[in-house]
Amino acid sequence: MALFCLATMAETTEDGQINTDKKQLVELVEDLKRSNAAQQAQIDMFERYSSGLDLQPQSENYETASQIEMAASPGRKTKARTPERQQLLTLEQKCDVAKSMHKLMTEDLKRAKDLSERELDNYKATLEEADIHLAEVKKECCQFDRDIGKALRDKKSVTMSAEKVIRYIEDKVKAKESLIEKLHQKNAALLAYKKKLQIQLKQQEEMGEGLTALDFEQLKFGNMKCRKRLDEQNLRRVELKLLTGKTLHVLNSNKEKLQTLTHESDVLSSDTALRAKLLIKFEEETKQAEEEQNKAEILNRKLRGQLADFHVPHVLQYINVKESHGQLQKSVKEWEHKVEIAEMALKTYSKSWDKLRITAGARAVPARHAAIDAGLYGF
Repeated sequence: MALFCLATMAETTEDGQINTDKKQLVELVEDLKRSNAAQQAQIDMFERYSSGLDLQPQSENYETASQIEMAASPGRKTKARTPERQQLLTLEQKCDVAKSMHKLMTEDLKRAKDLSERELDNYKATLEEADIHLAEVKKECCQFDRDIGKALRDKKSVTMSAEKVIRYIEDKVKAKESLIEKLHQKNAALLAYKKKLQIQLKQQEEMGEGLTALDFEQLKFGNMKCRKRLDEQNLRRVELKLLTGKTLHVLNSNKEKLQTLTHESDVLSSDTALRAKLLIKFEEETKQAEEEQNKAEILNRKLRGQLADFHVPHVLQYINVKESHGQLQKSVKEWEHKVEIAEMALKTYSKSWDKLRITAGARAVPARHAAIDAGLYGF
């Protein structure tokens, strides 16, 4: 049991020692990696500096290049005559190298900045061109909807819509062709102006040998003023484009309002004409009603006068009139009965007469002629 405990204690101590050794090794490896990274950065900087020196005349930088090459690769043998002992760079040489590399890096940053600014200007110009193209497309859509779309939606002008669309498209194509021709002419003029400026620039470069530093300073100052003026003109052009876009938007909205108001005005004018016709009709009906009212008043006055002059007849007179009226109605009924009897006799006589004429070979005649022949029509 004691031996087992001793063995386990020995194993634990060995494991702890191994863990500590591993930690130390990991830390040492990390330190070496950091130092190697710093050395590699320094070597890259020296190689870049030496590559820059190789572009210069060999007689001026031979000693410095050889020293930097020795410092950059201390374990490598050079072809030049070097002393047996390794030669390192001094602090002044390292400072010179760092300054030159800083200068190169600032130049690279400046070139990258100029390149990025040019790219940014190109992107801005592309966006501006896209905005202009989008505004033109919106304008064309509004014009097409105003000239063609509403006419197509209107059922009354469906028959003329195809001809109108074709004419509209032909007009737009002609306008685009004229614009392209103008742009070609403008491009040719700009190319000629560019060629002229290139010739002037070449002449100035040929004459530039006689220019002094003061002339260059004046040119720089003039260039700065021109750039400033160009920037101001660009800002003003952008502002004018924004103002033009807003003006077009307001113009389109006002056109739409004008169209709606014109439509409402047409509707109101038609409604006004209809109401005027109704008013004339109402006036005529009013006049007719007034005339009828006057006639009714005259008749009413006449009837009132007759009613005022009316006297009720005597009772005996009324009874006599009523009795005579009853006798007349009775006589009318008797005569109606006699007429019915006569009509029945007429029918029988007409039938018998038709039979006699049929037997005799003659055609049938109407009842009136048969009655005349029988002598009964005047009964």
